[in-house]
Amino acid sequence: MSFVPHTQEDIKQMLEAIGVSSIDELFRDIPLGLRAKSFNIPAGRPEFEVTQILHKLSLKNGIGLINFVGAGFYDHFIPAAVDAIAGRSEFYTAYTPYQPECSQGWLQAIYEYQTIICQLTGLDVSNASLYDGGTALFEAMMMAIRETGRNKIILDSGINLIYRTMLYTYTSNLSIEFVEIPVVHGQSSRKDLFKHLDNKTAAVIFQNPNFFGAVDDYSDAVNEVHKFGALAIASVYPVSLGLLKTPGEMGFDIATGEGQSLGIPLSFGGPYLGFMSAKNELVRQMPGRIVGLTVDSQGSRGFVLTLQTREQHIRRQRATSNICSNEALCALRAVVFVSLLGRDGLVELAEHNYQKAEFAKEQLLRLKSVEVKRSSATFNEFTVFLPCNADKVVERMIEKGFACGFPLGRFYKGMDNYLLVAVTEKRTKEEIIAFIDNLKKVL
Repeated sequence: MSFVPHTQEDIKQMLEAIGVSSIDELFRDIPLGLRAKSFNIPAGRPEFEVTQILHKLSLKNGIGLINFVGAGFYDHFIPAAVDAIAGRSEFYTAYTPYQPECSQGWLQAIYEYQTIICQLTGLDVSNASLYDGGTALFEAMMMAIRETGRNKIILDSGINLIYRTMLYTYTSNLSIEFVEIPVVHGQSSRKDLFKHLDNKTAAVIFQNPNFFGAVDDYSDAVNEVHKFGALAIASVYPVSLGLLKTPGEMGFDIATGEGQSLGIPLSFGGPYLGFMSAKNELVRQMPGRIVGLTVDSQGSRGFVLTLQTREQHIRRQRATSNICSNEALCALRAVVFVSLLGRDGLVELAEHNYQKAEFAKEQLLRLKSVEVKRSSATFNEFTVFLPCNADKVVERMIEKGFACGFPLGRFYKGMDNYLLVAVTEKRTKEEIIAFIDNLKKVL
């Protein structure tokens, strides 16, 4: 039975129980100017009423906005089973499974996660997860530098600026030459790429779909990259792989991405999940850990940490990375999410995202002052040109209950009137139409 204080006697008993004589003594470490003037604690209420009150208060934070923002992080539906399974104490209290004899459940979960990432990306081997999409991309780049012995990296400017900034920041004290190639009509410029490719190139990095939402088939570019002995790296949006060519099908050597869209809530920016997969021949360059499947002395199936390439283990100065932990709980959410969907479910999810985005494009075409960029195919995110500053439109749309997109001028010079719009399976027909109607009023 919960105890809710109502009287001065109740408060006195509580203070005595914790060993202080007064409220002033209880809060003596707080400056007077910051203390509450009074403590008018209302009587207790039923759980349902309290939940309603807290929900109304939370709406003041803008979480009630109808979300059309993407830019690398997406508002997808998460089945209740994901929370239920990830919330089991044997999972959320577990640390890295160093001792296989008492960690078979965790090890198997990570093994299944690795298997799913390999199936999603079409590549041979996956590690046991990384911090986020940007960290994973950095680690992939360093893999290429170690493998080739070269230090030139060609970056597509359609890669998320957050990721590019991370690459520059992490390598600020390293002798690495970066070359950024432009995006032309939303897609990578093959002409500029081929011009910069040479025998000093360690890797070329692409993103699919890129930051503008444009989808590309990089098979031709990857073939050209390989002619110079360089590696090709792709940063991918995992949900899109339900419809698009996989990195493996396009010939990429390494694939990375942000796993937030696989059952992980937006949560004001984290924690998130970095995934990575690669061709077999690169397995000893991979950071972090890899869980393997084996049999014990009695012939029973078992799971064990197979490769541990960090400096705290036997690798020491030969470690491939200083990644000291993995995002195992987030990886567990991802494997539960994908397992619940299944192969056909993932395809259906991807189709819903694509079709709803196409419907939103059609509705936007009703607005004569708005131009939908159609020079490239897209998945569930696309770029529109507005007749005025996109930042101001975003502000006005928030007042009407919509987070209407990401203003590209914040990341790209000269694009102040461009807005990046994302549509996921959560957006209903009614919400999309209301979004268009309110955008028309604002414009």
